[in-house]
Amino acid sequence: MRALQTAATGMLAQELNVQVISNNIANVRTTGYKRQTVHFQDLLYENFRRAGSASSDSTQVPAGTFVGSGVKTVSTGRIMSQGNLSSTEKQYDVAIRGEGFFRIRMPDGRTTYTRDGSFDLDAQGQLVNRDGYQIEPGITIPNNATNVNINAQGTVEVLLPGQTAPQQLGQLQLVRFVNKVGLESIGDNLFVETAASGQPIDGVGGGEGFGTLQQNYLEEGNVQAVTELSSLIAAQRAYEMNSKVITAADQMLSATSAIFRG
Repeated sequence: MRALQTAATGMLAQELNVQVISNNIANVRTTGYKRQTVHFQDLLYENFRRAGSASSDSTQVPAGTFVGSGVKTVSTGRIMSQGNLSSTEKQYDVAIRGEGFFRIRMPDGRTTYTRDGSFDLDAQGQLVNRDGYQIEPGITIPNNATNVNINAQGTVEVLLPGQTAPQQLGQLQLVRFVNKVGLESIGDNLFVETAASGQPIDGVGGGEGFGTLQQNYLEEGNVQAVTELSSLIAAQRAYEMNSKVITAADQMLSATSAIFRG
């Protein structure tokens, strides 16, 4: 019976939906995390009678007879909306308010991108992320520097002993993408570009199309716990309804078998 296979596709789709929701909930406190959502499409239809086809008396039927074969998952896109900014009181923490990503240089030479601005210094005084990967362009803070300041445009200034005016060390740059939803997640709060995302567009904080930077703050994940729990309940009910269809189809098959046995 076709209903068994159709309902099975629905159960598989909702199983994936629950997995995505559970990942969102698990990352509710992850810095810079962007929640995922699942998109579905219906599968192919079998046409028993096409709309507009001729009937026996040479008239056209107003509606056809179509039977679908289930559902498929077409994408698990990310919602790239702004998360709330939370104060950390750490001088190397930087949040992006608006559009843009930080550029991170990986040990293998690849360039990745992140919204996680929880930075620190390595043994050489270079500005790195929590995994020790260098920020691009590289910025080195002298070990005797005081009053490190990062303004809204990303300019890094420090005060050195014996000097009254701050010294500029460099500038944090931002990149944006035409289709940021097309970025590929690789874990560790990092993204890589794809053919769908397009080439990175360089800029600075406050530039056209770019957000501004906020020192001593981090961007929280944009997961809304209440929304995810509501989606979880809806996914669970959809799974149960598909399982009921399988049970009903099985009972119908059993009744048919009983007739033949009788």
